[in-house]
Amino acid sequence: MVTLTILRHGKSEWNKEKRFTGWADVALSSQGIEEAKQAGRLLKAHGVTFDLCFTSYLNRASETLRIVLDTMNLSHLPVEKDWRLNERHYGALQGLNWWEARKKYGAKQVLIWQRQFDEPPPPLDVTDSRFPGNDALYSHLPSAALPQSESLKDTLARLLPFWHDVAIPEIHRGKRLLIVAHNNSLRGLLKHLENISDADIANITIRTADPIVYKMNESILPIGRENLRPRSVLKQFTQKILARWLQYLSR
Repeated sequence: MVTLTILRHGKSEWNKEKRFTGWADVALSSQGIEEAKQAGRLLKAHGVTFDLCFTSYLNRASETLRIVLDTMNLSHLPVEKDWRLNERHYGALQGLNWWEARKKYGAKQVLIWQRQFDEPPPPLDVTDSRFPGNDALYSHLPSAALPQSESLKDTLARLLPFWHDVAIPEIHRGKRLLIVAHNNSLRGLLKHLENISDADIANITIRTADPIVYKMNESILPIGRENLRPRSVLKQFTQKILARWLQYLSR
């Protein structure tokens, strides 16, 4: 039996400002740095360890991983970056805060783009500076492979080749993995692992720097899942998010 640990990055500067971040390469906030340290301490206290780590191309995830490993005295572990672990691309919403997006498109429409499994926001033109094809970081990839906008369904489709071709072979070799990525890329992976319906995934949000540890069987299916933070904290967070959605939808 091996473990798979998934971890969303700590809170970024744009998370603080409630901006749609997507593929924008935004730094961790001071709170996010502290959250990453706390995650490392929590993992160490629970005796969780790793053999191999994966993260996205985005600094808020790779920096969270670096802090976690430093905190756990595991900075010697191998780390691999994969662009397919990047956050969902929010298209024309990227860079807007929630209230700007609401004013431009309407609250109900923005929530549909946020929460429905197969509804992408308006796409970017390929000449837009926010399109990844205009970023040298992705110059080794064909432009057609890079998103102009994504739904969660699109994000999952982009992620699954990484899961099947990269992660699963390592788990078969007995490697204990840590994947540090983003709310939507990890929501997609969680949906796949736990066979969550398209409707039910809308109610799931992964909290920043909240470690989730899976025990995997020989068929690479989860046979146990543990959230290391207290359940009461997670429950309060979920209720807060749901209350906010209902408030906006009622206006």
